[in-house]
Amino acid sequence: MNDFRRIADRIAADIASGRLRAGQRLPPQRAFARRHGLAPSTAGRVYAELVRRGLVVGEVGRGTFVRAGAPDGQPGHALTEAAGDEPVNLELNYPYLPGQSELLRPALASLTRPDALGDALRPAAAAGTPAAREAVAELLARTGVRTGPERILFTGNARQAIAAALASLVRPGGRVGVEPLTYPLVKEIAVRLGITLVPLATDEEGPRPESVAAAHRTAPLSALYLQPTLHNPTALTTTAARRTGLADVIHRLGIPVVEDRIWSFLHPSAPSHPATAVPRTPPTPSPPPLAALAPALVHLVDGLSKRVAPGLTVGFVVAPEGRVEAVARAIRSGGWGAGGFALEAAVRWLADGTVERLVAAKRRDAARRQRLVAEELAGFVVRSDPASYFAWWELPAPWRADTFTAAARERGIAVTPGTAFAVGPGGAPGAVRLGLGSAPEPELARALSVLAAVARGGPGAGSGSARW
Repeated sequence: MNDFRRIADRIAADIASGRLRAGQRLPPQRAFARRHGLAPSTAGRVYAELVRRGLVVGEVGRGTFVRAGAPDGQPGHALTEAAGDEPVNLELNYPYLPGQSELLRPALASLTRPDALGDALRPAAAAGTPAAREAVAELLARTGVRTGPERILFTGNARQAIAAALASLVRPGGRVGVEPLTYPLVKEIAVRLGITLVPLATDEEGPRPESVAAAHRTAPLSALYLQPTLHNPTALTTTAARRTGLADVIHRLGIPVVEDRIWSFLHPSAPSHPATAVPRTPPTPSPPPLAALAPALVHLVDGLSKRVAPGLTVGFVVAPEGRVEAVARAIRSGGWGAGGFALEAAVRWLADGTVERLVAAKRRDAARRQRLVAEELAGFVVRSDPASYFAWWELPAPWRADTFTAAARERGIAVTPGTAFAVGPGGAPGAVRLGLGSAPEPELARALSVLAAVARGGPGAGSGSARW
């Protein structure tokens, strides 16, 4: 567990025991950092973690206070960890279908034969194996990305693929343009690599090319990190016209891009839908990846954990020609290589059609879950896509993301506040992200119903109503 989370756990224990009382003001972050011998950035992460758990509330100009009615008991869970004691978890998003282990079993059985197991237990190089490269190249070709197998590199998971691509492109102190709401673990990667994230203006078609140019004029951007397809958390899919505009500006300015395609397998719509009720229309084909429009600059990142299962993961990077060795060095130096067993299992699942069958089943599953969102949250402002496994709920006034997250947790439901995704100094978004993929469908439906009742009741309704 990260150090800042251990410190947050100790403060959470003080709140639970009553040593820190409701309404008590915590020291300013710089004073807290000096007192505990921490970097100011680490102190900021401690306070952000406490806000995320619903234990404290930050008030602009006044400070940070222990929240009245703060949850007691065990410390809250981090965004990257499973919340095993929650009755329902809409925070993490690991789609796993009932009975899918039976689909995975045959390939694993063949892999445990002595002749195959010996090879699978050896370390895998960043370049993987010829069979793995060919299998992934074929998978990508079905999504509109045609690449030579020699450009494909492997990591333990997609997060490591993102980290390796960024580490190969950006030196400490460099600037990376991102959507103003971005994948939270990219924020953590940026901290570890000493990278500054620069929010880019975005509208309902996607990131605006003129914003990229303006940010680059202010101080050169070393790279962009973008999620053009089923953006996490808003489920926005950048339109084909906007992708062409982005490709033009990155070509003109020579800015490399890390394109995150983790959720693209769900066959998203194009364009995605604005902030209205959750759409009921079926998805239409996705626009071409940025990697197909600017192959000399785009580092495509994808993986198999969402397609297959979270417990046995493989990530991969398609590097531009001339960049393969630089990315491979970053993978080796970061210790981010794929496991040999996982790589061999992935090759078998791709070859025997298991991945294709799982993708088809998860598309149907995501569509059913989106219908639940549309039914239970009718009348609220929700950004989503009919193919997505998450939804971005813009909360009705006077709710704030932190207070709503705390109210949900009091009823045994974990959601992610918008602050976890926000980049830059702008105001905290009054929204939460709902991860739809982890909870069983009946629990998801019930949780959405409870959350809708909480939202309608307002912050002063008390914890006794709409309890899980």
